[in-house]
Amino acid sequence: MNAPKPLLTALFEPKRIALIGASADERKTTSRPQRFLRKHGFAGEILPVNPSRSEIMGEKAYKDLESIPGEIDHAYILLNGPAAVEALAACGRRGVKVASILAGGFADAGAAGASLQDELARIVAETGIRLVGPNSIGTVSTDPPVALTANAAFAVDRLRTGRWAVVSQSGSLIGALLSRADARGLGFSRLISVGNEVDLAVGEIADLLVDDPQTDAILLFMETLRDGERLAHAARRAHAAGKPVIAYKLGRSQIGQELAKSHTGAIAGSDATFDAFCRRHGIARVSMFESLVDVPALLVNRPAVHGRRVAVATTTGGGAAMVVDNMAMAGLDIAGPPQALVDWLSPFGIAAGEGKLVDLTLAGAKPEIVAGTIERLLADDGNDAVIFVVGSSAQFNPELAVEPLLRFAHAAKPFAVSLTPAAEKSLALLTAAGVPVFRHPESCAEAMAVCLLRPQPQPVPILADPTRASLEALAAGHVSGFDERRAADLFAALGVPMARSMAVPDARRVAAAVTEIGGPVALKILSADIAHKTEAGGVALGLADGQAAAVAAREIERQVKVHAPEAKLDGFLIQKMERGLAEVILGFRRDPLVGPTVTVGLGGVLAEIYKDASTRLAPVDEAEARQMIGEVKGLATIRGYRNLPLGDVEALARAIAAFSVLAHSAFADITEAEINPLLVKQKGEGVVAVDGLVVLR
Repeated sequence: MNAPKPLLTALFEPKRIALIGASADERKTTSRPQRFLRKHGFAGEILPVNPSRSEIMGEKAYKDLESIPGEIDHAYILLNGPAAVEALAACGRRGVKVASILAGGFADAGAAGASLQDELARIVAETGIRLVGPNSIGTVSTDPPVALTANAAFAVDRLRTGRWAVVSQSGSLIGALLSRADARGLGFSRLISVGNEVDLAVGEIADLLVDDPQTDAILLFMETLRDGERLAHAARRAHAAGKPVIAYKLGRSQIGQELAKSHTGAIAGSDATFDAFCRRHGIARVSMFESLVDVPALLVNRPAVHGRRVAVATTTGGGAAMVVDNMAMAGLDIAGPPQALVDWLSPFGIAAGEGKLVDLTLAGAKPEIVAGTIERLLADDGNDAVIFVVGSSAQFNPELAVEPLLRFAHAAKPFAVSLTPAAEKSLALLTAAGVPVFRHPESCAEAMAVCLLRPQPQPVPILADPTRASLEALAAGHVSGFDERRAADLFAALGVPMARSMAVPDARRVAAAVTEIGGPVALKILSADIAHKTEAGGVALGLADGQAAAVAAREIERQVKVHAPEAKLDGFLIQKMERGLAEVILGFRRDPLVGPTVTVGLGGVLAEIYKDASTRLAPVDEAEARQMIGEVKGLATIRGYRNLPLGDVEALARAIAAFSVLAHSAFADITEAEINPLLVKQKGEGVVAVDGLVVLR
């Protein structure tokens, strides 16, 4: 392992800490950092800065930074607003290596606060000082002990040491994790609250922790993603170093959707794109806050496992059923007992072969039966992991069904224990022995799913240079605006098959165009100002001949002018009617958090209602595109379902991969693009797009 970097040392192992705005009043929050540092054994120098005091809590106080002799590793600024800004400037002039700011009221508090935050960014840029926050409740190390925090949770009598680090965008949640872990007999190596991330953000700190000899796992509590590229780099390095990165993220709904003009934005949203980010870069995302504490035990220093078959034994059928139910929902399979175990249990009067769950019942809550059952399940090649669910005996008689499990702490395959009652003694016994143990069936199931199914970092497909035709189509759209005709030209140039069509400048020429293309046709208004033509009354389908199309054109013009009177109309698009086995929506979006993404889902007018879609970071290759198709439930009909005809899945995968080339920097001005629907024909007959949308920056 590499030696700690200077920044890591200044953050987590400082020798000399300045507390700017320290207070002698123990009722004030600003007194906590000094009290907690000493309470938890900080061995370095504490340098309180307060112009009205010469001594604070037994430490010599200084009127300002300039009065402090020697180097300062870390300054915690406990002042508010403009005073905090001036203090950071003083730290920059003084050559302080790292500063943290406790106060909020910056970008989190409107325009005035945002202006103050801009001042902080300017000071960082001009002086080179590194900044944590503002709105950072502190930075903590347990070995060596450095409790540099104002979080009231650190009033605990002692800090448990551990090998897992926490990086949190929420300050208060640091304390919540600390208390939950402490109740489990677990501790952390480092904890840091990054606040508004003016400078140091989750990604860079995670990258530092990859090289931290004190840390074996990196746990992230996230509200948004500000430095995705750096976090991606850190996650890949962490995977190579054998350190799992586990993330819990708030905001599973609306962030980033307000500006979306395509259906794709509403379907994918920020949650699906963050999932795609985690999948691409090997981050294990969890859905339960509790799992941030529960999951690492099944991942850290454990052999890599591939498979989804889990054997479950228990002394409580109901408790095990909850675990099994949640595992099935997470995509795991339940493996039945091997015949050798069934035969071994039979003389004890335990019928284990009647179902997949090995229910030892109350009669089987005996050390020799429990140990023998787990031994045989772990030796069975018919499963990939084993869970034992303990019933009421765990609360008052751990010697019966808990103590026999301690010797399986370092089993060759994943082994976990779920406790049905609140059983603190059993919890402590198992944790101390190194056996992964869970208090909730949901978190046990999620942890096992993460253990067996967690993503490995995926190679990023190499983007080929755009073709001349696609660049010319892009240029034409820039000049005249991207109506559907221009969008179709671009998609065709990328390699997505488009329906035969013809554009005409006005209604008088519609009939002749229909005669040339041959009915039946679809007739659509052309306007770069109208994103959704159907809602504007700008579409007529199944027109048999030129006369019907001419009548429809006049009605379309009337409706569109009512719906969008300011829109510039550029004529009509006449398009050959096409049929397929399935309608697919294919979308591209430059997500504000993770960058270019591609989404495939069940298409047509109900796309936003069903939200049956799969999202990845763009670009994707054909193999990843096939995975996406496999994740869309509504496309089971074309993948091979009962006796329904097979769709051309390979052609669909090629179209998805071709469309995702929009991630290339040459197309940087395109913020969103969409084909809806893309019709999938029978196997061997390809796909064809019949509607398209391009949104420029």
